[in-house]
Amino acid sequence: MQEYLPMAIEFAKNHTLMVIAWIAVFIMVVYTFFKSITTKVKTIDNTELVRIINSQDATVIDIRTVDEFERGHIINSIHLLPTEIKNNNVGKIEHHKEHPVVLVCATGMNANSSAELLAKQGFTQVYALKEGITGWCSSNLPLVKKH
Repeated sequence: MQEYLPMAIEFAKNHTLMVIAWIAVFIMVVYTFFKSITTKVKTIDNTELVRIINSQDATVIDIRTVDEFERGHIINSIHLLPTEIKNNNVGKIEHHKEHPVVLVCATGMNANSSAELLAKQGFTQVYALKEGITGWCSSNLPLVKKH
C-alpha cells in the first residue's frame, strides 16, 4: 500500500480535473441514493398506475398545461398546475389527502418535484408516473379528449 500512495498522489497532481470530476460524480451518486431512500414519493409505471386506480381508487392529478390536458388526459384525472401546488392552492384535491394520488406530467421529469410538495403538504400516499403521458401513450393506453 505504501508504494502506491506516491503514484496515486502523482496521478492526482497530473490529472486534477479528472480526479475532481470523479469525486463530483461520486458525491452526486451518494446524494441521489440517499434522496431516493428518504423520499415519500414513489415512482410507478403504467401497470402499477392501472392497478392502483382499480384496487385503491387512486386519484390522477395531471400537472401539464391546460392545452395539453385538453388534448388528452387519463380518464377521471384532475387538472392542477404546478404553481397551484407550490402555492398550496390544492382545494380541488384537499379531500384526497389520505388516499393515493398519482401525479402525471408530459414526460415524467416534472411530476416528482410537485409530488414532493404534496407530500410536504400532508398527502400520505403520493406517486409520480415514471414516463408521464408520453409513456402512457407509447403503451397504447387510452386518453380522454376534451371537446
